[in-house]
Amino acid sequence: MNAAWTPAEQPDSFVFDSASEEEIKGVLSKYPQERKASAVMPLLYIAQRQMGRLTGSAWVPVVAMDVIAQRLDMAAIRVYEVASFYTMFNTRPIGRYHLQVCTTTPCWLRGSDDVVEACQKATGIQHFGETSADGLFTMTEVECLGACANAPILQVDDDFYEDMTAQSTAAVIAELRAGRRPTPGPSVNRSVSAPAGGRKTLLSSSTAEKE
Repeated sequence: MNAAWTPAEQPDSFVFDSASEEEIKGVLSKYPQERKASAVMPLLYIAQRQMGRLTGSAWVPVVAMDVIAQRLDMAAIRVYEVASFYTMFNTRPIGRYHLQVCTTTPCWLRGSDDVVEACQKATGIQHFGETSADGLFTMTEVECLGACANAPILQVDDDFYEDMTAQSTAAVIAELRAGRRPTPGPSVNRSVSAPAGGRKTLLSSSTAEKE
């Protein structure tokens, strides 16, 4: 959700907490000092997770981008460019749960329209990019999430819910509303990306073995 931010929403300051500093230490250790600007994406993600942990809304304020720019000795505009380009970074406040619906061709063919409609009915959200009136949910349209074999996909924060239908989507949202996070993964009888219903290949390595 890389929409433009509203100045009124921006906090006056941002400081990485001890948990984030520990993560940053590990991230920066992977890069030579003269290449530390390459850590901009990990640090943006750490800032976003901290905001989610502390405020219930996982996003990256401008002041956090400025802190990252100073930390990495790079121009602030370069951090802004990265944060506003990738949909994985939220540049304005979002709901407690981020509903990210893939509508790319494989998911669309398998019923992503039903998933979108179920999200709308369950949350009251009318359009992508909106947050529900209770502040719990933000719905975003995203491109391919890379799990096409298990389409359609609903990503909630960092969790993938797969093989979704209108009914299973409504059930996931009801659990989230109740403060419970359902187990991610396929919502049908399959193991990870294996065929639904179980194995469909020969159990032996050759026909001769059967004889």
